[in-house]
Amino acid sequence: MERTTTASPTDFLDRALVEEAAKKSGLLWVRPAGQPQARPLWHAWHDGAIVVVGDGSEQPLHGLAAGAPAEVTLRSKDKWGRLVALTAAVTLLDPGTPAWDGAVEELKGKRLNAPDTDTIGDRWARECRVLRLDPAGADLAPLPDGDLSAAPMPTPATTREPVPAGLPRLLFKKRGR
Repeated sequence: MERTTTASPTDFLDRALVEEAAKKSGLLWVRPAGQPQARPLWHAWHDGAIVVVGDGSEQPLHGLAAGAPAEVTLRSKDKWGRLVALTAAVTLLDPGTPAWDGAVEELKGKRLNAPDTDTIGDRWARECRVLRLDPAGADLAPLPDGDLSAAPMPTPATTREPVPAGLPRLLFKKRGR
Protein backbone atom coordinates (compact mmCIF):
# COMPACT_ATOMS: atom_id res chain seq x y z
CA MET A 1 0.00 0.00 0.00
CA GLU A 2 1.44 3.34 -1.03
CA ARG A 3 1.62 5.95 1.67
CA THR A 4 1.12 9.57 0.66
CA THR A 5 1.66 12.65 2.72
CA THR A 6 -0.05 15.91 2.10
CA ALA A 7 1.40 19.24 2.97
CA SER A 8 -0.83 21.57 4.89
CA PRO A 9 -1.59 25.01 3.48
CA THR A 10 0.61 26.57 6.17
CA ASP A 11 3.56 24.42 5.05
CA PHE A 12 3.08 25.68 1.51
CA LEU A 13 2.85 29.30 2.67
CA ASP A 14 5.92 28.92 4.91
CA ARG A 15 7.90 27.49 2.00
CA ALA A 16 6.73 30.32 -0.28
CA LEU A 17 7.73 32.91 2.34
CA VAL A 18 11.23 31.42 2.69
CA GLU A 19 11.70 31.25 -1.08
CA GLU A 20 10.49 34.78 -1.71
CA ALA A 21 12.59 36.23 1.14
CA ALA A 22 15.70 34.40 -0.09
CA LYS A 23 15.16 35.54 -3.68
CA LYS A 24 14.51 39.18 -2.82
CA SER A 25 17.25 39.83 -0.29
CA GLY A 26 20.93 39.56 -1.10
CA LEU A 27 21.94 39.11 2.54
CA LEU A 28 21.03 36.63 5.25
CA TRP A 29 22.34 35.73 8.69
CA VAL A 30 23.64 32.23 9.36
CA ARG A 31 24.55 30.79 12.75
CA PRO A 32 26.27 27.41 12.40
CA ALA A 33 25.57 24.80 15.06
CA GLY A 34 27.76 25.41 18.10
CA GLN A 35 28.62 29.00 17.16
CA PRO A 36 27.67 31.86 19.50
CA GLN A 37 26.60 34.37 16.88
CA ALA A 38 25.18 34.69 13.41
CA ARG A 39 27.24 36.08 10.53
CA PRO A 40 25.94 37.89 7.44
CA LEU A 41 26.44 36.11 4.11
CA TRP A 42 25.53 37.01 0.57
CA HIS A 43 23.74 34.18 -1.19
CA ALA A 44 21.53 33.08 -4.06
CA TRP A 45 18.42 30.93 -4.31
CA HIS A 46 18.84 27.90 -6.56
CA ASP A 47 16.82 24.73 -7.04
CA GLY A 48 14.77 25.07 -3.86
CA ALA A 49 17.61 26.00 -1.50
CA ILE A 50 19.96 28.78 -0.47
CA VAL A 51 23.48 28.51 -1.89
CA VAL A 52 26.54 30.33 -0.56
CA VAL A 53 30.19 30.42 -1.63
CA GLY A 54 32.98 31.19 0.77
CA ASP A 55 36.43 30.69 2.22
CA GLY A 56 39.51 31.19 0.09
CA SER A 57 39.34 34.74 -1.23
CA GLU A 58 35.57 34.99 -0.76
CA GLN A 59 33.43 35.59 2.34
CA PRO A 60 34.42 33.58 5.43
CA LEU A 61 32.11 30.68 6.30
CA HIS A 62 33.08 30.52 9.99
CA GLY A 63 32.05 27.12 11.34
CA LEU A 64 29.57 26.37 8.55
CA ALA A 65 30.11 22.69 7.75
CA ALA A 66 28.39 20.02 5.71
CA GLY A 67 26.23 17.67 7.73
CA ALA A 68 25.67 20.15 10.56
CA PRO A 69 22.50 22.21 10.82
CA ALA A 70 22.57 26.00 10.66
CA GLU A 71 20.08 28.60 11.84
CA VAL A 72 19.18 30.95 9.00
CA THR A 73 17.48 34.32 9.41
CA LEU A 74 16.17 36.04 6.29
CA ARG A 75 15.38 39.72 6.14
CA SER A 76 12.76 41.81 4.45
CA LYS A 77 14.16 43.61 1.42
CA ASP A 78 12.17 46.80 1.92
CA LYS A 79 12.40 47.19 5.71
CA TRP A 80 15.61 45.13 6.29
CA GLY A 81 14.08 43.65 9.44
CA ARG A 82 14.03 39.96 10.32
CA LEU A 83 11.28 38.29 8.38
CA VAL A 84 11.68 34.55 8.87
CA ALA A 85 14.01 32.18 10.73
CA LEU A 86 14.55 28.45 10.15
CA THR A 87 17.01 25.63 10.62
CA ALA A 88 18.59 24.44 7.38
CA ALA A 89 20.53 21.29 6.50
CA VAL A 90 23.99 22.12 5.12
CA THR A 91 25.42 20.16 2.18
CA LEU A 92 28.76 20.63 0.41
CA LEU A 93 28.46 20.72 -3.37
CA ASP A 94 31.33 19.03 -5.22
CA PRO A 95 32.88 20.90 -8.18
CA GLY A 96 31.93 19.54 -11.57
CA THR A 97 28.59 18.07 -10.48
CA PRO A 98 25.38 19.39 -12.04
CA ALA A 99 24.27 20.76 -8.65
CA TRP A 100 27.56 22.65 -8.26
CA ASP A 101 27.45 24.00 -11.82
CA GLY A 102 23.90 25.29 -11.38
CA ALA A 103 24.67 26.87 -8.01
CA VAL A 104 27.80 28.57 -9.36
CA GLU A 105 25.92 29.99 -12.34
CA GLU A 106 23.35 31.47 -9.97
CA LEU A 107 26.00 32.79 -7.57
CA LYS A 108 28.02 34.38 -10.38
CA GLY A 109 25.12 36.69 -11.10
CA LYS A 110 24.99 37.79 -7.47
CA ARG A 111 28.75 38.32 -7.01
CA LEU A 112 29.43 42.02 -7.21
CA ASN A 113 32.78 43.48 -8.24
CA ALA A 114 34.48 40.15 -8.89
CA PRO A 115 38.05 40.65 -10.11
CA ASP A 116 37.84 37.64 -12.44
CA THR A 117 34.30 37.43 -13.74
CA ASP A 118 35.17 35.18 -16.68
CA THR A 119 37.07 32.56 -14.64
CA ILE A 120 35.35 32.93 -11.27
CA GLY A 121 33.97 29.37 -11.40
CA ASP A 122 37.46 27.92 -11.81
CA ARG A 123 38.74 29.96 -8.86
CA TRP A 124 35.83 28.87 -6.70
CA ALA A 125 36.52 25.23 -7.60
CA ARG A 126 40.18 25.60 -6.50
CA GLU A 127 39.85 27.81 -3.42
CA CYS A 128 36.32 27.93 -2.09
CA ARG A 129 33.45 25.85 -0.83
CA VAL A 130 29.96 26.07 -2.29
CA LEU A 131 27.35 25.07 0.29
CA ARG A 132 23.65 24.36 -0.08
CA LEU A 133 21.42 25.37 2.86
CA ASP A 134 18.27 23.31 2.39
CA PRO A 135 15.19 24.50 4.27
CA ALA A 136 13.11 21.51 3.09
CA GLY A 137 11.15 19.94 5.91
CA ALA A 138 12.25 22.59 8.40
CA ASP A 139 9.62 24.25 10.50
CA LEU A 140 9.92 27.98 10.78
CA ALA A 141 11.59 28.98 14.02
CA PRO A 142 10.40 31.83 16.19
CA LEU A 143 12.27 35.02 15.43
CA PRO A 144 15.06 35.61 17.94
CA ASP A 145 14.74 38.25 20.63
CA GLY A 146 17.21 41.08 20.91
CA ASP A 147 19.32 42.73 18.28
CA LEU A 148 21.76 39.83 17.71
CA SER A 149 24.57 42.34 17.30
CA ALA A 150 28.12 41.07 17.53
CA ALA A 151 31.55 42.61 17.67
CA PRO A 152 32.99 43.19 14.21
CA MET A 153 35.38 40.60 12.85
CA PRO A 154 39.08 41.49 13.21
CA THR A 155 40.46 43.30 10.19
CA PRO A 156 43.61 45.19 9.25
CA ALA A 157 41.45 48.00 7.82
CA THR A 158 41.45 51.30 9.67
CA THR A 159 39.32 54.38 9.66
CA ARG A 160 40.58 57.53 8.05
CA GLU A 161 42.30 60.34 9.92
CA PRO A 162 40.26 62.93 11.86
CA VAL A 163 38.75 65.79 9.88
CA PRO A 164 41.15 68.75 9.70
CA ALA A 165 40.18 71.58 12.07
CA GLY A 166 39.81 74.16 9.28
CA LEU A 167 37.58 72.06 7.02
CA PRO A 168 34.21 73.07 8.53
CA ARG A 169 35.10 76.77 8.06
CA LEU A 170 35.93 76.13 4.42
CA LEU A 171 32.76 74.17 3.77
CA PHE A 172 30.32 76.37 5.65
CA LYS A 173 31.80 79.89 5.32
CA LYS A 174 29.41 82.59 4.36
CA ARG A 175 29.83 83.75 0.85
CA GLY A 176 29.81 87.47 0.19
CA ARG A 177 27.12 88.83 -2.00
